Amino acid sequence: MEILWFLIALCMLAAVFGPFVLRRRGGIRQVAPGSPDAADPDAYGFVRQEDLDIRLPGPDQDLLDVIEAVQRSQDWRAASQLLAGTPKEDEARWQRVQAFAGAASLELAQQPGVGGAWLRAWRAEAPKDAGGAAVHAEFLVQQAWRSSTAGTDDFRIILEEARTVCGEAALLAPGDPVPYIVELAVARGLGYSHEEFDRLWAKVIDRAPAHMGAHIAALHYWCEKWHGSREEAERFATTAAARAPQGSLLAALPLFALYEHLPEVNLVQGFYRGVTVTKAVEGALFAVHAARPDDPVLAHVRHLLVLFLVQMERWSEAMHQLVHIDGHVGALPWTQGPDPAAEYTVCRALAVAGYEANGGSPATLPR
Repeated sequence: MEILWFLIALCMLAAVFGPFVLRRRGGIRQVAPGSPDAADPDAYGFVRQEDLDIRLPGPDQDLLDVIEAVQRSQDWRAASQLLAGTPKEDEARWQRVQAFAGAASLELAQQPGVGGAWLRAWRAEAPKDAGGAAVHAEFLVQQAWRSSTAGTDDFRIILEEARTVCGEAALLAPGDPVPYIVELAVARGLGYSHEEFDRLWAKVIDRAPAHMGAHIAALHYWCEKWHGSREEAERFATTAAARAPQGSLLAALPLFALYEHLPEVNLVQGFYRGVTVTKAVEGALFAVHAARPDDPVLAHVRHLLVLFLVQMERWSEAMHQLVHIDGHVGALPWTQGPDPAAEYTVCRALAVAGYEANGGSPATLPR
């Protein structure tokens, strides 16, 4: 019986990893590390794994400079000024709130009871600062997910506090969608009913109807693993994509819905060349081409596209996306694993190998 189970497991592993080991003619051929035929990501100017930035999906130098200054001085004022100067409806405001909260949460994890003191000082010294309230609410959400288990009393207590702070932040900045976007994660964790969630979602879209970050956060609620289903998540994503204004990245939302419902182990040959995947990828590529080059969410879409394009063996297109995002890996799908930089590096190496196996080289890759 043990032999039978071993053979079944071996077949499953072959089905999952076999496509990367031996491709049809013109595909990838495995070679030993250090072989002259081995693909070299360094030749493309890609950042080494140990130097990849896992904090952000793409560059935001102003944000990084402020985080460094705040952590060095433990003075929150620079963070407050940056958020005050970021338009309420701008996608960058939401990302910056997340980044400040994440920095404080990481500090606290590294220095229990001491880290993140600048955020506590921010709230104590400027209780009417809308930016500080939003960062505090997001900090509590991140703490709930990182330090406790979903469904436990501790988890619920932290999220209840986060909900209260979301309300405070909303009162301090009536036109700001961010406090309500933060509450979307609270709604997922506390299990809001569909009616409660719809009322919350209405407050978001009243303030920022085409906010991609908000739609991604809401999509999680509608996924099968939380409070919806595959069909409800797909319906939410396709409806948003159909209503997307010109230049919006919402046309890429069905790809995020597809990613959230990928099978744990894919044994279906040709899955990534199927109509569903192809349609979602083409929609995301269209969105990327139509978006503003400085759209703060553009990098998020490119990162997810890399994963799918590599699985589809569309090497040249995957490399084109990598050129734009390399250096930062703080985005799906890499952040789902314990080591985002390693996850990204493996996928990048596959893209380079496939690209070169089909005649590509650093000289033929447009920048």
